[in-house]
Amino acid sequence: MAAVLQCLPCMARAPLRPLLTGGPVVRLASGMALAEQAQQLFQSTVGAVLPGPMLHRALSLDPGSGLLKVRDRSFQLRQNLYLVGFGKAVLGMAAAAEELLGQHLVQGVISVPKGIRAAMEHAGKQEMLLKPHSRVQVFEGAEDNLPDRDALRAALAIRQLAEGLTADDLLLVLISGGGSALLPAPIPPVTLEEKQTLTKLLAARGANIQELNTIRKALSQLKGGGLAQAAYPAQVVSLILSDVVGDPVEVIASGPTVASVHNVQDCLHILNRYGLRAALPRSVKTVLARADSDPHRPHTCGHVLNVIIGSNVLALAEAQRQAEALGYRAVVLSAAIQGDVKSVARFYGLLAQVAGAHLTPPGTGASLEEEERLQEVAAELQLPDLQLKEALEAVVGARGPVCLLAGGEPTVQLQGSGKGGRNQELALRVGAELGRWPPGPVDVLFLSGGTDGQDGPTEAAGAWVMPELASQAAAEGLDVASFLSRNDSHTFFRCFRSGAHLLRMGLTGTNVMDAHLLFLRPR
Repeated sequence: MAAVLQCLPCMARAPLRPLLTGGPVVRLASGMALAEQAQQLFQSTVGAVLPGPMLHRALSLDPGSGLLKVRDRSFQLRQNLYLVGFGKAVLGMAAAAEELLGQHLVQGVISVPKGIRAAMEHAGKQEMLLKPHSRVQVFEGAEDNLPDRDALRAALAIRQLAEGLTADDLLLVLISGGGSALLPAPIPPVTLEEKQTLTKLLAARGANIQELNTIRKALSQLKGGGLAQAAYPAQVVSLILSDVVGDPVEVIASGPTVASVHNVQDCLHILNRYGLRAALPRSVKTVLARADSDPHRPHTCGHVLNVIIGSNVLALAEAQRQAEALGYRAVVLSAAIQGDVKSVARFYGLLAQVAGAHLTPPGTGASLEEEERLQEVAAELQLPDLQLKEALEAVVGARGPVCLLAGGEPTVQLQGSGKGGRNQELALRVGAELGRWPPGPVDVLFLSGGTDGQDGPTEAAGAWVMPELASQAAAEGLDVASFLSRNDSHTFFRCFRSGAHLLRMGLTGTNVMDAHLLFLRPR
C-alpha cells in the first residue's frame, strides 16, 4: 500500500503518441532509442489492420460497370446492395465500406459498442465515423461487452433487414471481435435474461469457449448460420476481422454466417456434463425439442462467401516487414500465443536469455541447461504454430539486431483487486524475468500491446520493459512482486517513470488480439 500511496503524485497522463495510419516506416536515425523504434513498430503493426486499408484490400469496385470484386468472386451491383455489421471494429469498417460503395448501398444496420462514436470523435478519428446522411443506421449497446436490451434491438433490426432481401440482392456482412455480445437474439420463448443466466452458469462450472458457443448457437436466431439463413435467397458476402487464435470463422462472433456443425444431442451432452439439464427453464427445453424435430437442421450456407480480411497473422507479417526495413533480422514465432501469463512470461524471459547468448561472444551467454528449460516451457504451452527452432537458427545467423514477433491472447488468473490488463501484466512479468540474468553486451526490450488500443479497463494498450526495470523500480520505491501479487500492473506502470513505459494510443478501431515484440540489439 505504501508503494501505491507513494506513486499517486506521478499518475499524470503522459503525452499521447499518434497512431500511424499505415505505410512504410522510414528508417530511423541511428541514435534513435530502442524504445522509440519498438513503439513505432507496434503502431505501424496496428496501422496495417485498420478498417480502411483492410476493406480496400478485400474489395474493389468498377464505378463504370458496377462490378464488385471480392477475392476471386464478382457481384453485379444495381441498387441491390445492403449492409449489416456487429463488433468492436465495425463502425470503422462500415465507414470505409460506405465510402467505397457509395450510391450502390441501399441500406445498412450495424451494432457497435456503447459510446464508441463519441470516443472516436473525441480522438479525432473522423475516418472511423460514418458521414452525415449515411444510409447506415447505427445501434450502440452491449455495455461492458455484455448483451443487453440495446444490443437486442439492434439484432432484431439486422434480422428484419436480412429477412426482407430477395434473390436479386447482395448482403455485405461486417464482423469483428465482440460481435457475439452485440448480436443477441434468443429464439422465443427463451428470453435474453434466461440465455445469459444459462451461459453464466456454464462458464462458472468450467465450460470452455467452444461449449459456450455451442449452447449460444442452439438458442440463437442469428448465430450458427442463422443470419445467413435469414438472408436467403440473397447472396451473402461476410468480411471478417478475426480476434480468435487460428481464425476459425465458426467461432468469431459465434459464426452467424457459418452453418453450425452441432446438433441438439451435443447441447444435451454439454448440459449433462455440467449438471444443468434438470434445471433448464421450460423455454430452453421447448427450443431444444423443437430443433431436434427440425428435419432441415443443420442448415447449409452455400450462398455465403466468408472472407478473413484482417487477423493477427496479417498484422505480424506487416510487423516483420517493417522490422526488416529498420535493419532487424525479424522472425515470426507464433500467432497463437495462449496459456497462463506466468508461463508465457517465463517463455519470453528464457527466449531472451538464450537468443541473447547467441548474439554475444562464446562463453558469455546461456548454458545448454537454459536452452533445455526453454524447450520445456515451450512444450508446456502447446503452441501449434511455434517456430522456435527457426527463430533460434535465425538468431545464430544474424550479424546484427534481431526482432522476434508473436501474437495471441494469454490469460490472467486474477488473485488481487488491482487494475491492469493481460498486456501490461505480461510486460511486467517479462520485465521481472529479464532482471534475473545479466544480459551481457546486448540491449533487450520486450513490448506487449493490444491492437484495439485498450488493455483491460485501462486507457493504455500495453507496456514495454527492459532488464533494468526491477532495479530501477526499486530505486523509486516500487516493488514489482507486490504489484504482481495484486494484478496491479497498470498502477505500477502509471507510477514507474511517470508512465513513460505505457503504450497510449487511444481506441484504434480495430482488434486482432495482441502483439508481442522482443528486440535484441548487440552493443
